[in-house]
Amino acid sequence: MNRTMSGSNLNIDPRKLLYLASVIESGSLKSAARAMSLSQPALSTSMSRLEAELGMQVLVRGPTGVVPTAIGEVLYCHARLIRDAIELAERALLNVKGEHPLSIRIGSLPSLASTVMPMALSRWRETHPERDLQVVEAPQIDLLIGLLRGEFDFVFGFTECYDLEDGLRQRVLFRDKLLVIARSKHPLVAASDLNWKTLVRYPWVAPTARRAHSILAAALKIAKLPPPERMTVCGSVTLLKSLVTDSDHLAVLPAHAVRQELADGRLCSLAISDAALDRNIAVFFRDGYHLDEPSRDLVKLVESVGQDLCKRPDAILREQALDDLTGSPGQRSADLQPASLSAR
Repeated sequence: MNRTMSGSNLNIDPRKLLYLASVIESGSLKSAARAMSLSQPALSTSMSRLEAELGMQVLVRGPTGVVPTAIGEVLYCHARLIRDAIELAERALLNVKGEHPLSIRIGSLPSLASTVMPMALSRWRETHPERDLQVVEAPQIDLLIGLLRGEFDFVFGFTECYDLEDGLRQRVLFRDKLLVIARSKHPLVAASDLNWKTLVRYPWVAPTARRAHSILAAALKIAKLPPPERMTVCGSVTLLKSLVTDSDHLAVLPAHAVRQELADGRLCSLAISDAALDRNIAVFFRDGYHLDEPSRDLVKLVESVGQDLCKRPDAILREQALDDLTGSPGQRSADLQPASLSAR
């Protein structure tokens, strides 16, 4: 069905736009026709009709193939959105019917990927061994944009949405406790009355390039302090922890993400308290999205594991304080493992 643009005489056929996208991506009419099970003359005629309907040239045909004009590039961007929307609709219908289970596509914050997600996923896999699962680790803003674009079925992040709430729903799963971490022999370990003004004098490492939306930036904004002058951005939580362990860098991470390092004495938590160091972790999904049973089970497990792990920061810190007094790291890691998880 052709669509007439309001206030103009342009007629755009959505099907021809989908054909156009395939031609541009294939680089030739022959390859695109083969991919769509069409004859090359029929596809060529369809493209010629699209140009005639628009009164504009969208493709430049040459001996080595076809390339889009500037108009063709604009149409290609919109054609991809139409194709993505159709694929989303197909996924949603199949998901609701439950007849052809599709791969579950989820996203997670890097800070959840080292503890909460592996524990939850290993337990989920025991009851859903055959279901395909795709997991992507990314910063919060990338997760939410990807969710809106249909790249994920649902994502796990914190409840700051960067004004992207429209079209999304969220459900809080657990309260995450964040710690300012340092190496065990950092100069600030024995300091009293720590404040942000003192902390920003040291080098910092952050797990995301989105510094304007980081937990540290939020705390410093409340304290009316500029960001640290020496900041290293690191996309890997593992590399971040290694950098903190081997230098005077400081960082902010959830207690559950550093529980092993705290337990064996490689890292310690600095004694600073701030409301900005608490955050809600939620599952986000698009309006109208239906979670099937395996998806609901996965969300429940992330919630259960997260709640269990986040009950333990105080116990870890008490053990750390005891070690500071006795000078010997205790055998804590096994004691702090939930009985239901330690055998997994």
